[in-house]
Amino acid sequence: MAFELPKLPYAYDALEPHIDAKTMEIHHGKHHNGYTNKLNAAIEAAGIGGKDIEHYLTIEDNAGIRNNAGGYVNHKLFWTVMSPNGGGNPTGAIAEAIDKAFGSFDAFKEKFSAAAKTRFGSGWAWLIVQADGSLAVTSTPNQDTPAMSFAEVKGTPILGLDVWEHAYYLNYQNRRPDYVGAFFNVINWEEVNKRYAAAK
Repeated sequence: MAFELPKLPYAYDALEPHIDAKTMEIHHGKHHNGYTNKLNAAIEAAGIGGKDIEHYLTIEDNAGIRNNAGGYVNHKLFWTVMSPNGGGNPTGAIAEAIDKAFGSFDAFKEKFSAAAKTRFGSGWAWLIVQADGSLAVTSTPNQDTPAMSFAEVKGTPILGLDVWEHAYYLNYQNRRPDYVGAFFNVINWEEVNKRYAAAK
């Protein structure tokens, strides 16, 4: 059972001006597609097909599976937590949980932005639900995810921001902080709320 590239829930240009159409086209059609194809190839080469994606996230010592399984699931989440109708402040259960964990939405925004801006090289910033149900902000290198069994800070990701250069360089060049700020204009808080409810 091969993994398939998921379709975007909106057009490539739907997130403009915050994320440009050309970046979305390359990011989804080339990078995410590449992770998908390489994951399938790595699984086939290892002779361990037929498992769900969670199984492959437990494999630490096979770089082809580790990197591409991470790339596959991270991007699958990334597309859904953005929306042309996104942005603004969260509402509902996630808003209450953010206030409880961080003191305020502004405090969360500052902590999440710092995680994204200070991640050295390539990686991700995350809002996760930990095993005890509490929220935490963390970041991971490369295509690692907090959902991996060997992650330094473990949890279920409910919001993620890709800070690999391929996610922003065409439009923002070396201005990662501008890209991080723009991301808050497209966050799909409805989807984050659903993921929060499921993770609890």
